[in-house]
Amino acid sequence: MVLKDFCERIVAAKCSSKSSTEAVDSTQVPASSKAGSSDIHSRNSGWAAAVRRVISGGSMRRFQERVLGSSRTDVSSSDGDIWLLGVCHKISPHESTGDVDTRNVFAEFEQDFFSKVLITYRKGFDAIEDSKYTSDVNWGCMLRSSQMLVAQALIFHKLGRSWRKTTDKPVDKEYIDILQLFGDSEAAAFSIHNLLQAGKGYGLAVGSWVGPYAMCRTWEVLARNQREKNNQGEKPLPMAIYVVSGDEDGERGGAPVVCIDDASKHCSEFSKGLVAWTPLLLLVPLVLGLDKVNLRYIPLLQSTFKFPQSLGILGGKPGASTYIIGVQSDKAFYLDPHDVKPVVNITGDAQEPNTSSYHCNISRHMPLDSIDPSLAIGFYCRDKDDFDDFCSRAIKLAEESNGAPLFTVAQSRSLSIQVTSSSVSGDNTMFDDDSLGTNLDNDAGTNEDDWQFL
Repeated sequence: MVLKDFCERIVAAKCSSKSSTEAVDSTQVPASSKAGSSDIHSRNSGWAAAVRRVISGGSMRRFQERVLGSSRTDVSSSDGDIWLLGVCHKISPHESTGDVDTRNVFAEFEQDFFSKVLITYRKGFDAIEDSKYTSDVNWGCMLRSSQMLVAQALIFHKLGRSWRKTTDKPVDKEYIDILQLFGDSEAAAFSIHNLLQAGKGYGLAVGSWVGPYAMCRTWEVLARNQREKNNQGEKPLPMAIYVVSGDEDGERGGAPVVCIDDASKHCSEFSKGLVAWTPLLLLVPLVLGLDKVNLRYIPLLQSTFKFPQSLGILGGKPGASTYIIGVQSDKAFYLDPHDVKPVVNITGDAQEPNTSSYHCNISRHMPLDSIDPSLAIGFYCRDKDDFDDFCSRAIKLAEESNGAPLFTVAQSRSLSIQVTSSSVSGDNTMFDDDSLGTNLDNDAGTNEDDWQFL
């Protein structure tokens, strides 16, 4: 009874709101939950109704988070500076004075966090293909997380990293145009409908969960399909996509290699040979352990958020994807797609379209070492100089990895070379496709979780 009373108080507090995001769809509540009995005490009926509201408004995982407190929202200046997609919010006390203007710094961080595009579960959209699914509740979190990452790449591309969502100024047309791409219908270029269609070759199916590698490849296919469909018009995704992994099947072991020649090839194909370089979206799917992330990779993951090109991480708890956009010490700040919201039609016709459901003012965080080891890191490079800067930073990060980098950089895939300094362990050697199998099989003393299998 103690646990029940505790849960009842929590649920009552969380479920008192009758907002649209927590609206109850009685058709999704099990019949056994709906059934009532005249001899049940009214308090127990209220408890059951509260539980139904939580379950129907999100998922049982959301209910568990609220009761068990696995998601934190507090931000402390004692934990160091916050890095949010390449921008540092210096909330640590100054060494000289020991003071920090917490009001202004926290306001800047909150405004930056609030400006990131949030895309969550939706309900009430047109059925996907010939299925009866009109909602992606409980299975579409990875698709939604990936939509957030790509939407953020478009924000950086069209509006710049310093862009902020404001409430006292007219909305930017480019911002509305970006949101329209992620609508919940086949007419929207990057809708969940079109993602599922493009990802069939990688196992995407309505009602089924998908992993980061298949999700990255799906975006590659969808972007190519959209370019072919809009051959003469403006491209919905005005950048090339380069999925950085061992091979097309994702079976190559060892740290994936960012090949400069491959990046150039993707840019050339995107522009049909008209220019040597184009904006580039890099997606790096990784598996950094077995049941949990190998701790040797945590500092490296933290450092990627310091890259000006950072687009964050597709990751989260096992089976529950989130979009991780920042770090503070050992904490990972994320946008959570698991809230259920009704479909909203964003159009450019309305003078002030309602975009409130695409943003969140609650900065949730979780321990970075608790995330699923299967994840994908994103980067956006605006031009060749930006890509060169990314490569320089990636090389330096590999040099600091003690022989276990997240990924490495090479000029060409066909060359088995070391890109880091001579002080780096020989374990950092990059392999060509022909020699890989022999080297992996005969590499005595290598622990299984020291390698990344994609």
